Amino acid sequence: MKTSPSLPFPAVARKLRAFGQRLRAARLRREISTILFCERINVSRDTLHRMEKGDWSIAIGTYMRALRVLGLDDDLDTLAADDVLGRKLQDLQLPTRKTRGVRKASATAPLDDPSGGSDGTSD
Repeated sequence: MKTSPSLPFPAVARKLRAFGQRLRAARLRREISTILFCERINVSRDTLHRMEKGDWSIAIGTYMRALRVLGLDDDLDTLAADDVLGRKLQDLQLPTRKTRGVRKASATAPLDDPSGGSDGTSD
């Protein structure tokens, strides 16, 4: 039984729409027709239209082919290249240095009188 996949988060949908618009703009700047572009990336015109609208159900491999044809596939190397959050989480898992314990009081610090007297003499 085929089920429909869940919808993306609204922020993700906005980013995909913006990406689709940039993809279309890149194609138009290169003056590549929809027919030629579809042939080069091996998709139908309907699929290309959905890609340029930011359809979230299009496979990433299809987007990769489109970027390759446009000469923009190297841009993907920058995605998640610097994983700041992941590095912070990884650093939290690093073993911490164990301390030897509490340092003893220095010789110049006053010591408590165990006998309870202030000067150590008895009356």
